[in-house]
Amino acid sequence: MNAALALPIVAPLLGAAISIVIRQLAVQRVVSFIALGVSLVASIIITVDVSRDTHIAVSRLGGWPANIAVTLVADRLAAMMVLISVAVLLIVLVFAIGQRAVDEHSPVYHPVYLVLAAGIAQAFLAGDLFNVFVAFELMLMASYVLLTLEGTDEQIKSGVTYVVLNIIKSLLLLTAVGLVFTATGTINMAELPERFAALPDGVRMGLNLMLLVAFGIKAAVFPLYFWLPDSYPAAPSSVTAVFAGLLTKVGVYGIIRTETLLFPGAQSNLLLWIAGFTMVVGVIGAISHSQMKRLLSFHIVSQIGYIVMGVAIGTKAALAATVFYLLHHIPVKASLFLVEGIIEKETGASAFDKVGGLARRSGFLALLFMIPAFSLAGLPPFSGFLAKYSLVRSGFDNQQWIIITVAIVVSLLTLVSMTKTWIGLFWGEVMPEVPASRVGLLRHHRTMAGATVLLIACTLAIAVLAGPLYDFCVGAAQQLTDPTMYIEAVRGS
Repeated sequence: MNAALALPIVAPLLGAAISIVIRQLAVQRVVSFIALGVSLVASIIITVDVSRDTHIAVSRLGGWPANIAVTLVADRLAAMMVLISVAVLLIVLVFAIGQRAVDEHSPVYHPVYLVLAAGIAQAFLAGDLFNVFVAFELMLMASYVLLTLEGTDEQIKSGVTYVVLNIIKSLLLLTAVGLVFTATGTINMAELPERFAALPDGVRMGLNLMLLVAFGIKAAVFPLYFWLPDSYPAAPSSVTAVFAGLLTKVGVYGIIRTETLLFPGAQSNLLLWIAGFTMVVGVIGAISHSQMKRLLSFHIVSQIGYIVMGVAIGTKAALAATVFYLLHHIPVKASLFLVEGIIEKETGASAFDKVGGLARRSGFLALLFMIPAFSLAGLPPFSGFLAKYSLVRSGFDNQQWIIITVAIVVSLLTLVSMTKTWIGLFWGEVMPEVPASRVGLLRHHRTMAGATVLLIACTLAIAVLAGPLYDFCVGAAQQLTDPTMYIEAVRGS
């Protein structure tokens, strides 16, 4: 199990090193699939292991004591996040090869993609704050390269915005980590709850807010969201799919960890306000745009609000719904960007005034968009309905009437936005005009279509297997609401 915990980090990094040395594209592709395949197998082993009762897997690298070791920890939440992340990375890699937008553009695509995979896994498995910071830096370096890989003016402009905001986030996070160590003498997350309890209230609140802002920038919550809709649309769709599905969730994961393990319930009211405003500004931005990639980028912001809502309510039921919402949202959001990538590859655009009537060229593509779009809006019987229903019900149980009203209204507006997009792109006059030989659209993009179908099948599987998956999420919520499980596992009590 110690080796399995390290593999989702080590295997991509080793693959990245090999890909840098061997720059033949065919070899790089094979190395990438092997590295991510090993990571996927390891993450499955980890998830199966932690599914036993309340077991938490811990690995102290080098065998050092917990207070000084580089500790990797996998409870149910961390294991689930690593598993779904590696699966999405693997599927999107297949799509990127079919898209031919980036992996043939530069010999650095595959090594950088693997570094990003390692950073994401490390962020979820890190057992101390400094290694969370290291993981964020790995992701920042890799994501900046992927964002600007083609070197267009738009990408460079967006990349500057992205890297400046993330450098601010990194500086704030590093400062917070340093202050935490100064105040408590440790950065191990299993030791920090006891040390924080001994600090004055003002010091504890200041450290809490610094970490919340740092993770909030990464998660793109209100009012720290403005960089995301300007940055993500510039990247190729295969890159944006990974960013949309995974990178903001790393920030959300940081918020969940700090607000349940380190500062339980300390910022509940503030988080409720943040959740409400994040939902509203995101969906308003989405409705006001007619370019699909920018519209979907605003929906990333809006949906993060639902996750923060569950963290703010903070009960076992709310956190179980939050974990299930994360499980649902990652493949749904990534698959929407893959559909957008197929449209953009075929037509050169994805704006309503330039593209239309796609259903006449491929009714199946219209279906591929409809399933994740309606799931995002929360329509039954899709996984999004189950996730939102669980969150709203937990809000009812705790009499959070305002945030419930906001969540329902925003869900209806999301449905309006998705319906507008579906009608705008898939119905009406066929634009641009195409020869009869191009009517079977997906036949010309079989690799991209296959990857998209596989990812959408994952979203349908989440709905079909909602019962056992939700039971797993309830177990994850139990571990989050009872930090003693985490603390005792890491400290070896």
